[in-house]
Amino acid sequence: MFSKSAEYALRAVCVIARHERASLTSEEVAEETHVPLEYLRKVLQSLRRSGIVETQRGSGGGVSLSRPTDQITAWDVVNAVDPIQRIPTCPLGLAEHEVQLCPMHAQLDHAMELAEHALESMTIADLLDPKSRKRRQCHFPIAGI
Repeated sequence: MFSKSAEYALRAVCVIARHERASLTSEEVAEETHVPLEYLRKVLQSLRRSGIVETQRGSGGGVSLSRPTDQITAWDVVNAVDPIQRIPTCPLGLAEHEVQLCPMHAQLDHAMELAEHALESMTIADLLDPKSRKRRQCHFPIAGI
C-alpha cells in the first residue's frame, strides 16, 4: 500500500529521531536505513519542504527533526513524500457516479480514509516506543558504534 518513498521517509525519520546528536549527515542516514543516498536526498528534500526535518549545510551540519517526535505523525511523513490519493469522483468519468461513487470505488475510498486516520493517530514517538509494540522493532545499526 505504501510507496518505496513513504517507507524510506518513515525509516529516515525514525533513524534521525533515535539519535541523541543534533543532526546526522545524509550519508549516515542512508547507511543506517539501507536507502540509496541519492534517493534518500530526494526524500529528505520533501521532508524539509514539509517542515518535518531541518537541514544545515557545512561543518557540523546535517539533518535533524524540526519538532519533537510526539508532534510528528506517520501521516505527516507519508503525506510529505507520497500522499495517499482519495477517490473524490468516479475515476471512469461516468456521469451517474458524479454525485455518489459506485460501490467498488466507495469501498476503496473508505479503505484509504481508514488508512489516513490510522496514520494521523500514530506519532513517530509511538513508532519508536518498544512498549507500544508486541514485536521487536526494525533495527538499523548505528554507524560507528
